[in-house]
Amino acid sequence: MAMRPAPRDVKSALAPQQVEGPVTVMGFGKVRFWVGLLAGSATLAALAQSPPPAPAGLDPITFQDIAPRAGIEFVLQNSATPEMHQVETMVSGVAVFDYDNDGWSDLYFVNGARQPKLEKDDPSFYNRLYRNNRGSTFTDVTLKAGVRGEGFATGAAAADYDNDSFTDLFIAGVNRNILYRNRGDGTFEDVTARSGLMHDPGRRKPWSIAAGWFDYDNDGWLDLFVVNYCVWIPEEEVSCTSGTIRAYCHPRFYAGLPNNLYHNNGNGTFTDVSESSGIAAHVGKGMGVSFLDFDQDGRLDVFVANDTTPNFLFRNAGGGRFREVGLQAGLAFNENGQAVSSMGVDARDFDNDGREDLFVAAMTRETFPLFRNLGKGLFSDITYPSGLGRQTLSLTGWSNGIFDFNNDGLKDLFVACSSIDYTLKTSSSLKSRQPNLVLANLGGLRFLDASARAGADFQQEAAHRGVAFGDFDRDGRVDAAVSRIGERAELFRNTSETGNHWLALRLRGRRSNRDGLGALVHVTGRSGREQWNRATTSTGYGCSSDRTVFFGMGKDAAARSIEIRWPSGAQQKLTDVAGDRYLTIDEP
Repeated sequence: MAMRPAPRDVKSALAPQQVEGPVTVMGFGKVRFWVGLLAGSATLAALAQSPPPAPAGLDPITFQDIAPRAGIEFVLQNSATPEMHQVETMVSGVAVFDYDNDGWSDLYFVNGARQPKLEKDDPSFYNRLYRNNRGSTFTDVTLKAGVRGEGFATGAAAADYDNDSFTDLFIAGVNRNILYRNRGDGTFEDVTARSGLMHDPGRRKPWSIAAGWFDYDNDGWLDLFVVNYCVWIPEEEVSCTSGTIRAYCHPRFYAGLPNNLYHNNGNGTFTDVSESSGIAAHVGKGMGVSFLDFDQDGRLDVFVANDTTPNFLFRNAGGGRFREVGLQAGLAFNENGQAVSSMGVDARDFDNDGREDLFVAAMTRETFPLFRNLGKGLFSDITYPSGLGRQTLSLTGWSNGIFDFNNDGLKDLFVACSSIDYTLKTSSSLKSRQPNLVLANLGGLRFLDASARAGADFQQEAAHRGVAFGDFDRDGRVDAAVSRIGERAELFRNTSETGNHWLALRLRGRRSNRDGLGALVHVTGRSGREQWNRATTSTGYGCSSDRTVFFGMGKDAAARSIEIRWPSGAQQKLTDVAGDRYLTIDEP
């Protein structure tokens, strides 16, 4: 997977420097594809460095890594082998959620397992749950909570599926998926089998990468969408080399898989409706999932980011049926008609026009596509006009998110970055360890790479993978937790000094699901500026972020109005709401 075809990007000045060469695939002979992936690495580096000066008046975005002093010891283990099995590079997600309902966001890291048995036979492979000690430090409560996990895990999705007011946890993995039910006493129980989510023991379990919770039929119970990647049979895996050097194989050598949709029956069990809904009719190589109502019909739709195959947009047609419309909507490919190595995805309204957009992380030389929702069921790829094309050419992105990090009222972009072949055995010119990326929203559909100004800690290069978001110290600034292969995770405290105001809304459903996931929130500041955001936990690659709905308010110290459209269809309006606080809103 490390050696990917470089995109035929007519806008890239690097095209003349692409080098094609043979890669030997054992059992397939020589296969031609791009091995000089960064033959133009010097040009790429030149494009990435020396960022232009920040526009006057741009509010800063800065972070400080507080993981060491906060007690975060987690190290992401992938059980790397000389054979370079595909699962090794595909680790692993992060979840941010308040498991004990004390009002402070806790942290959960997903971990790999030892090969070839794919078992967590050593504590270094355990998933880890860290309890937030009210903002300054964290305590590892994994064993006490009973969530160390089983098997080789890749993703997490947190939400209250049984409406008991305690957040539950689903784990996606290579050889096992797990549903942990939160008992409400600080412990969890594995209810995978009795909930109906255990895979058929007579069949090989699909490799699940990620998952997300949403109420597709608006019945008040959260349903589960599970993203599957490809058919991986270790005993039959091909061997790929670049010259004499072993490399991760391209996804083309693995058959794709359909995804799964499980309907929540409201009694603690689920029914697999993948076939009847139309979801299973489409085979891809999924890596990320986001939920949005792109056509504004009141029903949540599903976007699946596929790796080197066309992305999916499943339009919710009602009656339990979905129709795949990615091509018609302009999302299946980038503007050059290419299916890129789509990995993480987030769906939010970045330009404050009331329509939800999509931001996708992809691979070096493919850029990170940004799709603007034009309405009437259509999206436009504005990656280059927005400035993202030039500023993301030299990076590979895994997990990502759209949040307002400087609270200026414009949502920014964050990406966890690293080469796919993080060992960098295939090319001395390829930069495997990469710093993370933050792009400031300048307004006017433009973004600026603000990473170099984000603080010394933010310049750390590593094999980053997952990133999830939340406000760990409740100061109104969105923080980020990032996993790294073979190194301590990063906990980026947002230290942006701007003086801007903010609002953090926690929704509590009555007729709708208890978490209020899927609710659309429209905030109008005193100045008249309007913003929209949706309650969701599904972000990035295999990750789950805090369900709090965050708004940066800029110079508005209060909101003139907050309007909420709940999944049940209920409409709610609050007026003259003071800012700079957390506010819990109950569905009427």
